[in-house]
Amino acid sequence: MTAMEEEAANLGRRLLSLVEKAGVLELENVTLTADELSLVLQPLVQAVVPALRPPEITELAEARFEPPVQTYPGEVAEVLVGATRAEGGSRAYVLKVGGEKYPPFYTFEGFNPNRPVLAFDIFDMKIPMAKAIRQHFEEVMEDPGEWAKKCVQEFKADMVNLNLVSTDPELKDSSPREAAKTLEHVLQAVDVPIMVGGSGNKEKDPDVLEACAEIGRGERLILNNAMLDIDYKRVAKAARENGHVLVAFTSMNINDQKKLNSLLLDDEKLPKTQLVMDPTTGALGYGLDYTLSNMERMRLAALEGDRVLQAPFIGPVSNAWGAREAWLKAEEWGPREYRGPLWETVTGITLLLSGCDVFFMSHPAAHAIMRGMVAGLFGEGPSQPLGVDWITALE
Repeated sequence: MTAMEEEAANLGRRLLSLVEKAGVLELENVTLTADELSLVLQPLVQAVVPALRPPEITELAEARFEPPVQTYPGEVAEVLVGATRAEGGSRAYVLKVGGEKYPPFYTFEGFNPNRPVLAFDIFDMKIPMAKAIRQHFEEVMEDPGEWAKKCVQEFKADMVNLNLVSTDPELKDSSPREAAKTLEHVLQAVDVPIMVGGSGNKEKDPDVLEACAEIGRGERLILNNAMLDIDYKRVAKAARENGHVLVAFTSMNINDQKKLNSLLLDDEKLPKTQLVMDPTTGALGYGLDYTLSNMERMRLAALEGDRVLQAPFIGPVSNAWGAREAWLKAEEWGPREYRGPLWETVTGITLLLSGCDVFFMSHPAAHAIMRGMVAGLFGEGPSQPLGVDWITALE
C-alpha cells in the first residue's frame, strides 16, 4: 500500500469512528487541494446502510382502488331509425342509435344505452366484388330484394344499406323514379330499417335521394348523404319534410364536419334527432389510424359539450376491401379467403372502440365475428376469447 492509499484508509476509519459516535458528520472550513482524490468509503457505507434498512413487512395494509371517474356535460343525440306500423311505417322494429353519455366501453364511469347496429351493404345491380364476398351472394346479386333477404334471414343483419349505383351516368344511368321503385322493392322484401344512398354522382344524387325520400315517407330511412360540395340543401329538405335521418359526410376533417353539421342543424333547421355523421372510414393500413383519432376527437368534443358534434357515427367497414392487402393475389401474404375477412374484422373492431354506432359490412364471417364481440361486450353472450381460432371462425 502506498503512503497516499494508507492515508486515505486512515481518513476513512476516522470518518467511520466519528459517524458511529455522533451519528452525523459535518465538515466546516475544510479546503482540499489535490489533483486526484480517492476515498475508500466501503466500510462507511456498510456501517450506515443497515441502519437505514426498513423494518420487515409482515402484512399488507388494505387499500381500495377507486377508478378516476370523470363526468361529462354533453351527450350524443339518440336517433331512431325505422318506423313500425303503429308509427306509420312497415318495419318490424325501430333501431335506437347514439345516446352516449360516456366514452365507448368506459363502464367504470357508466353504461351507454344502445348497442351498435350491424348492417350489410347491398347494391341495385351486379357489381365487381372480391371473390371471397361474391361467393356468398352470387345467386342474388341481380335482385336487390333477394340480396336483402339473404342478409337478414341467413346472416342476421340488423339493417341493410341499399346503394343505388345503377343511377351513375357512367353505368346504367337509371332514373330517380327507377331508383325509388328499387327502394320500394327492398322495403317490401324485408322488414328491417334501411339506409339508402345514390351512386356518388354529385349532380344526380340529390334527385335520387329526393325521389327515395318521397317513396319511403313514414319509414324513417337513413338518406346517404349530404356533403359540402353537393346541393345539401335539397337533400336536407327532403329528409326534414319526409321524416328521415340524414348522413352528414366529410372526408376525415373535423373542421369540415363541424361546418357541415352547423349548416344542416342551424341553417336548414334539421332536428338533431335526424342527423348522423360519416367522417370517413379508412381501412387497416390506409388511414385507419387517422379514422380512430378523428372519431375519438369528435366523440370527446361532443361529450364535453360541442353541440354540433353530438351526432351518432356510421362506419362503412366495407371500405376495408379497398385495401389491396384484402384481395390481392399474393400467397406470401396468406390466403385471400382469410385475409379479406380479417381485414374487414380489424377495421370493424377499431371503429367499435372509436365509438361508432352503425356498421355497414360485406363479408358474412366478419359480420358474425363482430356480432359475437358486441354481444360479449354488452353482456348478451360469451365474448370471443383471445385465443380464438380465426381460421375456423371464418369458414
